[in-house]
Amino acid sequence: MGFRKVIALLALLGLTACGAAEPIWAPQTEVDRAVYVHGGQPTLTLFTVVSNGSGSGAHSGLMVNAPSQRVLFDPAGTFQHPHLPERNDVHYGMTDKAVDFYIDYHARETYHVVKQTVPVSSQVAQLALSRVQSYGAVPKAQCAQSISDILSGLPGFTDVPRSMFPKKLMKYFEARPDVTRDVTYDDSPDENGTIRAPDLRLPVVLAAG
Repeated sequence: MGFRKVIALLALLGLTACGAAEPIWAPQTEVDRAVYVHGGQPTLTLFTVVSNGSGSGAHSGLMVNAPSQRVLFDPAGTFQHPHLPERNDVHYGMTDKAVDFYIDYHARETYHVVKQTVPVSSQVAQLALSRVQSYGAVPKAQCAQSISDILSGLPGFTDVPRSMFPKKLMKYFEARPDVTRDVTYDDSPDENGTIRAPDLRLPVVLAAG
């Protein structure tokens, strides 16, 4: 997909399965600097990492595009980037380029990534943002469970299955009449060490006057 090749910007490339809980709290200055407003229709996007061999789900992530900003909730995941500050599994600065990198990070010869997006109201998106920000660091193997917990408190999602299995959550999204779906395959080897980290810094906006 264009971001491959070995480089030392990322110190860790774990497998796509959920990792151990790791409380992280980026400084407020970094978070403020990384606020990214995508605009357009507020949405919730579920990412599911699926094994090409067994077809089982290995990991779940949830992106929230709220009117105030767009963030990625990657519960118990190993994804990281020096330009995307993190607070307890919430990654800030999720531009389109950052989203592409997140997908590229997970897709490889043994896994593909399913991206499912549903439109929501501004109020639901803002509530989802608040819920992911307040959820806290997620323990190992509870990525899908934490996302279903968050969704269950949102209008229009109260029937979400409470499950620890990413595929069950993916099938719930698939059954929604308003879902759009995209699937990414990549033939990069598992043993690629680290992957090339693109420059994801937001442009500096100078104050007028």
